[in-house]
Amino acid sequence: QVQLVESGGGLVQSGGSLRLACRASKNSRSLNTLGWYRQAPGKQRELVVISRHDGSITYGDSLKGRSTISRDNAANTWYLQMNNLNPEDTAVYYCYALHGRTAYWGQGTQVTVSS
Repeated sequence: QVQLVESGGGLVQSGGSLRLACRASKNSRSLNTLGWYRQAPGKQRELVVISRHDGSITYGDSLKGRSTISRDNAANTWYLQMNNLNPEDTAVYYCYALHGRTAYWGQGTQVTVSS
């Protein structure tokens, strides 16, 4: 079992930046894949970014070029830096981890971008 706890969401003005954090209850080096998804009201959950154990990273179209994933394995934490945000980025952001064949999700953190 892996617990994931997000932090860092909130309200930001258009053009602003936010950094989200996700802390795992297990050694993050043991996770095959970790990353972020988001879900806007009335829309399906979509990929923001995933980072795989082999070091490869895939960014979804939604924040490509405006986001960066990073990790601090010593703290079992990974981060999502988001820049140049706009109101269309308003959503609940979920961190994600794959441990073995089991997927885990955080509880979600709200990001609201005002115009």
